[in-house]
Amino acid sequence: MSIVDWPEGERPRERLLQRGAAALSDAELLAIFLRVGVRGKSAVDLAREVLVRFGGLTAMFAADEKSFCEIHGMGRAKYVQLQAVLEMSRRALKEEVHAGDALNSPQAVRDYLRLLLQGRQQEVFVALFLDAQHRVIAMEELFQGTLTQTSVYPREVVKRALHHNAAALIFAHNHPSGVAEPSQSDQLLTDALKQALGLVDVRVLDHFIVAGASCLSFAERGLL
Repeated sequence: MSIVDWPEGERPRERLLQRGAAALSDAELLAIFLRVGVRGKSAVDLAREVLVRFGGLTAMFAADEKSFCEIHGMGRAKYVQLQAVLEMSRRALKEEVHAGDALNSPQAVRDYLRLLLQGRQQEVFVALFLDAQHRVIAMEELFQGTLTQTSVYPREVVKRALHHNAAALIFAHNHPSGVAEPSQSDQLLTDALKQALGLVDVRVLDHFIVAGASCLSFAERGLL
């Protein structure tokens, strides 16, 4: 049965307008994005199939073009639209992070870093450079590595902090393995960065590890 044949109160678009987007399931939200299904499947049925195929929204967002387009009913146009939506989300969160005190918007920082780093196939190390009021001056992707590790050089981080005249930094890197727990090398690196930056009177406020949909904070864990 097509969605247009459903009772009006059960249609995803109408429910979103009446109750808000948060009231919809992942499949219903994706169905609104897809707009139409395929022969024998409504948009909601197709959305459920896509989510089962990838195992959830996070993996779907991280899928490459080939994997996405292999699903019947998907295609390059839908893939391009999805990437555009993701990039708009990243930019909106980036604007929110840049607009205020990073410490007063911890969820926005977390969401931005998760959208930025989830799905990356190699480890990436980034830094948010903050002024004395903890407003974001800049974000830089400082180092890239392999599937399991990234070489980070404290001396280069200090140079970039001085370049931006930063008073504080927030670090983040991803774990492509999907495990957000910090390793011993992650802790040693954080300690080394704190020590090096402390010599030039720059504080390290937090270090996030992004793994899939998870985002672990060193500060919240008491590891800083």
